[in-house]
Amino acid sequence: MRELITVPTASEDAVGLRVDAYLAAALPELSRSAVQKLLSEGAVLCGELPCRKNDRVKAGDVFSVYFEPPQPCEALPEDIPIDVVYEDDDVIVVNKPQGMVVHPAPGNESGTLVNALLYRFGGELSGINGVIRPGIVHRIDKNTCGLLMVAKNDRAHRGLAAQIAAHTFLREYEAVCIGTPRDCSGRIDKPVGRSRTDRKKMAVVPDGRPAVTNYEVLASFRGYSHIRCRLETGRTHQIRVHMASLGHPVLGDDVYGPATNPAKFAFLQGQVLCARKLGFSHPADGRWMEFSAPLPQHFERVLEVLLRDFSA
Repeated sequence: MRELITVPTASEDAVGLRVDAYLAAALPELSRSAVQKLLSEGAVLCGELPCRKNDRVKAGDVFSVYFEPPQPCEALPEDIPIDVVYEDDDVIVVNKPQGMVVHPAPGNESGTLVNALLYRFGGELSGINGVIRPGIVHRIDKNTCGLLMVAKNDRAHRGLAAQIAAHTFLREYEAVCIGTPRDCSGRIDKPVGRSRTDRKKMAVVPDGRPAVTNYEVLASFRGYSHIRCRLETGRTHQIRVHMASLGHPVLGDDVYGPATNPAKFAFLQGQVLCARKLGFSHPADGRWMEFSAPLPQHFERVLEVLLRDFSA
């Protein structure tokens, strides 16, 4: 059953904007393509008349948007192998493979890390983030691999989340980027927020949330570089956005970099980015714990190609 949202013209700044752009900005729950689909279906009215996507907003316009609300996801246990690096009564550290989504969401209702955790640990996961994200304290992207910590109980979850908020939680990544940064090391301090032109993407924007990435070039090749990044903050797609803002997107990132990979890297299924090191104070006794993950096969293969064919 469709729901109705009424959207009045909010300010004079909206006058003259295309209707699809205005509604996508006014309704963060809907992407611009979703708004365009509703417009093509005649499900968006201005007054009593259907709108077209290229109509322009006029002063006093009131829009009626009829849309299907997203169906709630349900996280069910699934027998999926996962690499558990560490486990005790409070904390689990998992090495997530490339291609695995962390928790269920529309379009990815199964096969996620949460489905695997529920099968292996059942009710031994914190409930702070609800039934869709039990135990999940932080996330990494689907096509980013590497270490994640998971909380077994609410006390541990709160303790770990507090460290993330205080920036005392160690997150170190390695990546292969296109080109080599001018400086062999540096600190990228640029706010990150939702892109103003594509709401599915993040971008460096003046009114974004503070985001800081420290990077170091480990090796330089002809046209590429192997870098290490240490996060001070943890914004969505932070490393990918920050490196792209320097003109050096992560290799294999078809969102913030080239749409296709060079022929020698045609085997890639996503960005060459790995969460290699994770460190935190144990939420029960305060002892510092640090974990490292090996580079995955696809990352090692890229480095082999670089050493063989792109050595400076």
